[in-house]
Amino acid sequence: MNNYDVIVAGSGVAGLYAAINLSKNLRILLVSKAELSLCNSSLAQGGIAGVYKSPNDSPEYHKHDTFVAGGFENNPKTTSILVNEAHIDIDRIIKLGVEFDKTENGDYHRTLEGGHGMHRIFHRKDSTGDEITTKLRNYVLSLENVTVYQNALICDAKKTPTGFSFLILKDGEYETYNSHFAVFATGGIGRVYEYTTNSAIATGDGITFAYNMGAKITQLSSIQFHPTAFKNNNTRECFLISEAVRGEGAYLKNCFGERFMHKYDDRLELAPRDVVSHSIIFEEQSTGSDKFYLDITHKEPEFIKARFPMIYKKLLDAGYDMTCDLIPIYPCQHYLMGGIAVDEKSETTVNNLFACGECSNTGVHGNNRLASNSLLEALVFSRRAAAVINDRAKGMKRPFSAYQFEKNENAPHIPGGMRTDIRRIMQSAYFVMPNIKKLFDGFDDIIRLKEILDTGVFKIDKDYVEARSLATVAYIILEEANKTATESLELKSWNWVEGELNNY
Repeated sequence: MNNYDVIVAGSGVAGLYAAINLSKNLRILLVSKAELSLCNSSLAQGGIAGVYKSPNDSPEYHKHDTFVAGGFENNPKTTSILVNEAHIDIDRIIKLGVEFDKTENGDYHRTLEGGHGMHRIFHRKDSTGDEITTKLRNYVLSLENVTVYQNALICDAKKTPTGFSFLILKDGEYETYNSHFAVFATGGIGRVYEYTTNSAIATGDGITFAYNMGAKITQLSSIQFHPTAFKNNNTRECFLISEAVRGEGAYLKNCFGERFMHKYDDRLELAPRDVVSHSIIFEEQSTGSDKFYLDITHKEPEFIKARFPMIYKKLLDAGYDMTCDLIPIYPCQHYLMGGIAVDEKSETTVNNLFACGECSNTGVHGNNRLASNSLLEALVFSRRAAAVINDRAKGMKRPFSAYQFEKNENAPHIPGGMRTDIRRIMQSAYFVMPNIKKLFDGFDDIIRLKEILDTGVFKIDKDYVEARSLATVAYIILEEANKTATESLELKSWNWVEGELNNY
């Protein structure tokens, strides 16, 4: 009963859509770390970017904007797939019941966000992610061939001669589950930072499992810091003030209540996220203050309430009326551009292991994700993964082999404070612009923490699994960042020597 054709890890848009697109002849287990509704996808406010029944827009325009935002480091092949296949999946989710906002004439309302040269963001008010995940989730729950486990912790995953084995902790019991194929859709790594817009499940578990299987991990140090998270240092999870608020005309202001983006970029508030985040840090250095605000008070109050009902309510609950008050904001960890390396069909370097959504690295985002491309990527590449699995699974008849996991049920709990230490190191060493000295020192500390977790014998529970994942993710990020920093310092040193020689 514990053998499945496919095990899907993750219940966000990527995991749900993969399950929907897998053949109804396959036996599928979808595992959700928490309740089904708790995922980064459901938090997405802005919308989904794409060219769909858009006479004035084109995939080429969308591709151009994606490349500009990504610093032209995007993968040309996968980015072309992303923008040219957007219409397929936008149309499909609409047919599955997803409702996007429309204009008075019945056409879809498309909004504008930073980095986009066209109004191409389909949205449902300011809670698009919740709308999409709710409709996809309802459909998955109706599928007879899909078993869904909520609040089930994947403690480990291993490659076997016939596929994969997963050690899952559910209702206090450990069970081993086996599959021929596996899809990792486990989301991001936000909880490796002290402050993030990510939900509590974002600890990089899938990336860690894949890494330990030998899968290639790429560009993990390419982390996006969203410039306009609500500044509330009382909670680890920071509420995001959507890119769409600036798209509708909001201004960024410094501690003096002055606009400042004109000093740094001609695109002003609609510059890509990395540019705006860097500009805020530069302005902080200039003014000596970390107080920054978003101001949309010049717009009609009724428009604001109707366009951003969720943001309006959340800010009101926090004591701010966005129709008449400045909104305190500051950059915060938001998204991961890198991850488990995959090809254009979402397959990793481990045979029959697929990854999609934020935990994967398709290369479409380059060095900086264009706003609202994340939901689109999750849809397009999870569908493509499912297509490959459907084809390979035809007529497949082979026995299942199971990995024998060590559960360490009587071992001690991990030492206290390890996750806190990891977050502190990452926040101080690698935030928006890396701190070179803290980067090197922090890497040494992370190596030590990772070694304790890798070699020690501890009870395998949620605390251990997440601490091991955070340590592994932090290790890979800082290893990449240290290499880049070292190469940069060597280059600067060499340029100095060349300059002296030329002068001589």
